[in-house]
Amino acid sequence: MTETQAYLDHAATTPMVPEAMAAYAEHAGRMGNASSLHAAGRASRRVVEESRELIAERFGAAAGEVVFTSGGTEANNLAVKGFAWRGRELGRDHLVVSAIEHHAVLDPVDWLLDHESAEVSMIGVDRAGRIDLDAYRRAVAADPASVALVSVMWANNEVGTVQPIAEIVAVAAEHGIPVHSDAVQAAGHLPLDFAASGLDAMTITAHKLGGPIGVGALLLRRELEPTPLMHGGGQERRVRSGTIATPLIAAFAAAVDVATANRDKTTARLERLRARLVKGVRAADPTALVNGDPEAGPEHRLAHIAHFSFPGCEAETLLVMLDAEGVACSAGSACAAGVPQASHVPLAIGLDAPTARGSLRFSFGHSSTEADVDAVLAALPAAVERSRAASFVRTTP
Repeated sequence: MTETQAYLDHAATTPMVPEAMAAYAEHAGRMGNASSLHAAGRASRRVVEESRELIAERFGAAAGEVVFTSGGTEANNLAVKGFAWRGRELGRDHLVVSAIEHHAVLDPVDWLLDHESAEVSMIGVDRAGRIDLDAYRRAVAADPASVALVSVMWANNEVGTVQPIAEIVAVAAEHGIPVHSDAVQAAGHLPLDFAASGLDAMTITAHKLGGPIGVGALLLRRELEPTPLMHGGGQERRVRSGTIATPLIAAFAAAVDVATANRDKTTARLERLRARLVKGVRAADPTALVNGDPEAGPEHRLAHIAHFSFPGCEAETLLVMLDAEGVACSAGSACAAGVPQASHVPLAIGLDAPTARGSLRFSFGHSSTEADVDAVLAALPAAVERSRAASFVRTTP
């Protein structure tokens, strides 16, 4: 198998930027628990608070609104379960979410549905992957006093479509309903302003924007107190107990600093790479579908994500063949018990199951180059041809 030469899975995780690696290395070798009162502890606390202030400033939040977590999954769980449990105390047991949320939102919702009899409204999306605002308004208006939380991601992690967050917040605000948004894919790629958005909670994570794996944050309005998932030392506003990971947080802040400072320049460069990839894929396979909102500008579609469906192919086969040629991307589907299953996102945008199973996501990042696009376009035609041939053999009586 060829060693990976073209990495196009930055939406899964992107390499750490040098500044983040340097920040981590600087603080990983120092002593001091940030909750300790001695000099070493105070020094560690100063690093954490300076990092908190930088992250807050870059995302339009107050420093006290940044609650550090182990990553996006924990932050989403804290928002979904924490607001659901707090809502139950107020007689609210209804959750409203979009049908294309990441599993870090959908799985906690399913858990609450199965274990605590929560009510859930799953709001559909259009062919572009944008939430059906009329259906959303109806779901909220049916019984607004019962709704504990609305959760709609800022931008989808598979097809890249940006959601109308302002409209979503406005509907909920009429009834005093908290709104959470998973902004993991949008952070560092779009100009996010937590205060201006009107959101009550927003999830970000480090490893999607050039920071380390293992640290993220829930931006949480200061007057709100979701029920904690964990109890212990009472760190992070008593919402998220646990020893504060100073080196990871310092590296997180360094990555945020780089990503936001370079955002416009990086977005323009990635948009050019994406456009070249889309043009090349369409030329190589005119039957390929470009999913999401391919003609929209980058303010309505993430510049670093391109999602395709190849009719007659199986994504897992394509993925293996491309990997053998040194191209890394994402299948965009899950495999349960050895049986390929289509991802919920292409199904939600209206693709039939066979077409959805032939979907691939290519995603760019700060280290992406023209050579990465060249590698995909060189390897893809043969991979598609072989995948279709294999699928034909399997389905022919």
